[in-house]
Amino acid sequence: QREQPNVPGTTDDIHPNWRRRMGCTLEQLATGPFFTAIADAVRQERGSTHVTEGPLPALDTADIPRATYRLQLNKEFNFAQALAAVPYLHALGVSHLYSSPYLQATQGSTHGYDVVDPAHVNAEIGTDADHDALCAALAEHGMGHLLDTVPNHMGVDDAGNRWWRDVLEHGLSSPYATTFDIEWNPASVQTGQRVLLPVLGDHYGKVLESGEFQVRFDGDTGRFAVAYWERTFPLDPRSYALLLSAVPLPVAATPGAEQDDFSAVHSLVDAFGLLPPHDAKDAALRATRLRDAGVHQQRLAGFAARLAWVRDWIDANLKLVNGTQGDAASFDLLDRLLQGQAYRLADWRVAGDDINYRRFFDVNALAAIRMENTEVFDAVHALTFRWLAQGKVSGLRIDHPDGLADPAQYFARLQQRYQGLLQAGGLPPRALYIVVEKIMAEHEPLPADWQVHGGTGYRFSRLVNGVFIDPDAQDRFDAVYQGFTGNTLAFEDAARECKRLIIETALFSDLAWLVGTLSQITRADRRACDFTRNQLRVALVEVATQFPVYRTYVVPGGAAPSAIDVQHIDWAIAASRRRLGTAEGGVLAFLRGVLLGEDGPAPQLREHFVRRWQQFTAPVMAKAIEDTLFYRYVRLVSLNDVGAEPRRFGLPVSAFHQANMQRARHVPHGLLATSTHDSKRSEDVRARLNVLSELVDEWEATVQALHSAAEPFRRTVDDAPTPSAHDLWALFQALVGIWPAAGCDDDCLPALRERIAQYMVKAMREAKLQSNWLFPNEAYE
Repeated sequence: QREQPNVPGTTDDIHPNWRRRMGCTLEQLATGPFFTAIADAVRQERGSTHVTEGPLPALDTADIPRATYRLQLNKEFNFAQALAAVPYLHALGVSHLYSSPYLQATQGSTHGYDVVDPAHVNAEIGTDADHDALCAALAEHGMGHLLDTVPNHMGVDDAGNRWWRDVLEHGLSSPYATTFDIEWNPASVQTGQRVLLPVLGDHYGKVLESGEFQVRFDGDTGRFAVAYWERTFPLDPRSYALLLSAVPLPVAATPGAEQDDFSAVHSLVDAFGLLPPHDAKDAALRATRLRDAGVHQQRLAGFAARLAWVRDWIDANLKLVNGTQGDAASFDLLDRLLQGQAYRLADWRVAGDDINYRRFFDVNALAAIRMENTEVFDAVHALTFRWLAQGKVSGLRIDHPDGLADPAQYFARLQQRYQGLLQAGGLPPRALYIVVEKIMAEHEPLPADWQVHGGTGYRFSRLVNGVFIDPDAQDRFDAVYQGFTGNTLAFEDAARECKRLIIETALFSDLAWLVGTLSQITRADRRACDFTRNQLRVALVEVATQFPVYRTYVVPGGAAPSAIDVQHIDWAIAASRRRLGTAEGGVLAFLRGVLLGEDGPAPQLREHFVRRWQQFTAPVMAKAIEDTLFYRYVRLVSLNDVGAEPRRFGLPVSAFHQANMQRARHVPHGLLATSTHDSKRSEDVRARLNVLSELVDEWEATVQALHSAAEPFRRTVDDAPTPSAHDLWALFQALVGIWPAAGCDDDCLPALRERIAQYMVKAMREAKLQSNWLFPNEAYE
């Protein structure tokens, strides 16, 4: 270099020059003709695991289990312990290990359904080597491996979810902004193009002025974040300029290198402020922001590591920004800083009204992802596909497919990608074994276009349980139940009441979005433009309340709706018309056309509406029936389990055999189970409670005796005897179900008391009659 100071690239445009910014972005470069040609050549040379859509192998060519055994893996039961169990399971005749989700989940997760990083195994369960050892042991014993997979949502309460934190840091500019199902233009003007985070224990202003927010600096990464107790939320790099303006930069004491450092830090603060905003519309600006923000943060980390005065200056800014408790005005700058973020911190109680990201049911910590996007599908399944290609996994159990925009498309993609893996490995085609966690009504079949082998056993469990209940005892049992509790409300009426409650509370924010979007659709249609928002809201609530199944599977612009989907929509529309009257017939007819995916003005809005509607009715049903009605309608609680039909009291043996023959004919390869990890009560408890149907007179006498024994301990709360007759009936069944067969002595009682108390508090809050999770009635409890 000393001999040739003008090295190639510094004085001309022929060679690359790292000193000169390129004239195009990385995105433009990657999609340009030069790189496209290279990609095409590589694809032709190496092939691809992606295969074009075409005929798939018959489902019965898959590695179909003979018997599975499910292991719930977490830090209390890890890969090594599972490995030790393999010989025993093999000796039992188990053909496939059935594993709970074990990708990296929220720290301390006991279930694994809150995945934060789908590219790694859960470190609390073991290492890659531990996983390999387990899979090798299964192969050695000739056993397969069925893996529980979570395609609908991710856990977002944990700092380990890099995708979610990137969205919080960069908003719409994040490459993961479309990974999560976020409504960036929500109905709430206050939220704006920000993500609502309902994580605070009190109103925002109270939390702010109490000093519970603390801005912190990470010297290793050059990043700032606001801490709220044990949680942290990254700050927008553009807002660093505001944060670092609280305390002026000190003046250099001497010229020279020290002065250069002061100038460089001053320029860096200005550079943060010049970053494009997190809601920039232009793709090039977003790319610039992401690139430059990272460079600026690295420079800030370097200055802080090298210069003590920079660390002192940052600390001084933080002290001022974090405010002084008792001085409300001292929090103004922090408030201004937080209002400029890509998220809005809010009281956890506002979630039902204002949250603008789709969740798993109403769980704020589980954010739904857009699995219909190919990029999301590939990123989430990359590690799973690698295991499938290596033979470490041989089948998938799919969690909550009803949350997906297009389940049929998702299952077809799984099967197609699996064919690509087999093709790349030189193996003959065969189907991938897939079972789905799908709760179906008694009359409802699995959709015919789903490339899956069946369900996970809910329906079979319901049938088996029903055989052990005496159907002839229903009228007598009802009389005893109604006489004691005073509850004469029919199951169907109670179900609609619970659905309406859930829609108007826990899922109100979802309803508000549906009403707003449907209103936009009507404004684009001259035949519907006079329908008011209130009419639309009433119609949507009523149709959702009357819906007979979890959801339909209409794909606007795709195949015509199935006959069963049309039947379910027509059922709900007709029932709504009977209740609302003919005056609302017009809006219901319009809504029917939209729900069936019929062509009309604003086609993109219609498609988006139908997708979100179908993702709305499923949680309405789940929250209303499983998590509310099952704790209200407590006639015989052994009937109140996931996938069950509590209105049906028992099942004739002939009906059980008929159901078995139907299943053998249509879905012979689904899982059969008498209990699942979702069961509310284990088989032994259900079996014992089922016997009450054969002992109705003895049960009535026992209830009266227990009631008399409990009477001296009842209290008056809210002018009513406490516990209520409803809660006593539920309590007495719980005691019968759980009471040890050998009796319960003084050593046993404390643990039993604690368990029953925890159960009853949960049962009361889920029922939402005397107490609830949002506003617990502690006096009653």
